[in-house]
Amino acid sequence: MNRTALITGATSGIGKACAEILTKNQFNLIITGRRKNRLDFLLNELEKKHKISVTTLCFDVRDREETERQLSVLKGQTIDVLINNAGLAVGVSSIDQGSYDDWDRMIDTNVKGLLNVSKNIIPLMVNQKMGQIINIGSIAGKEVYPNGNIYCASKHAVDAISQGMRIDLLKHNIRVTNIAPGLVETEFSNVRFYGDQEKADNVYVGLDPLTGKDIAEAIWFCISRPSHVNIADMLILPAAQASATQVIRKN
Repeated sequence: MNRTALITGATSGIGKACAEILTKNQFNLIITGRRKNRLDFLLNELEKKHKISVTTLCFDVRDREETERQLSVLKGQTIDVLINNAGLAVGVSSIDQGSYDDWDRMIDTNVKGLLNVSKNIIPLMVNQKMGQIINIGSIAGKEVYPNGNIYCASKHAVDAISQGMRIDLLKHNIRVTNIAPGLVETEFSNVRFYGDQEKADNVYVGLDPLTGKDIAEAIWFCISRPSHVNIADMLILPAAQASATQVIRKN
């Protein structure tokens, strides 16, 4: 019988790459996101290529009531893997110049959104007496860098939540992994710079950044380990990056 994974933020970047690699490995999927047209396109693409089942749920993880309503349809189902991927960075302001709206958007998505989804899925895994949760953190959850303030704080929270989950869910046979990527070229920087593609592209000039596929392959490695193995924490950097601020760029 095929296993089932739920992926949040599945319409682009790391989430989409995870959907692709999991279907290749005969996982049925539940994919969520805010853009219904992208969800529908991905569903058709994946079901056409692979003999698996894909369910789409269109909602914003920030909306607690809607998240609970959408995920309530999964009661009684087996969810083997939860990938908490939905997240973002908005703005690069010094903390004294920061925007309340940007702060709320990051905290509500990266922290509360992860909790809103997890709160509804963990009880299913507890009842199953098994499961695996993959939380997408960041190098920003390991280090703080200039003008990263609240984004870094939100990803430090993801790191701490992952540790807390691992401790609290140990008795329920639920594995928890924190994935902490460095520079990955996705829509991330475009969102951070409010849709300014030129600024977004400049983040990756002169180096070979990670791709969503690179991270998805690392996640698949964690998922495909034997049941007695838990990869607790994984920091993944491009070869041109040594820390949050130390990057070598070609001329």
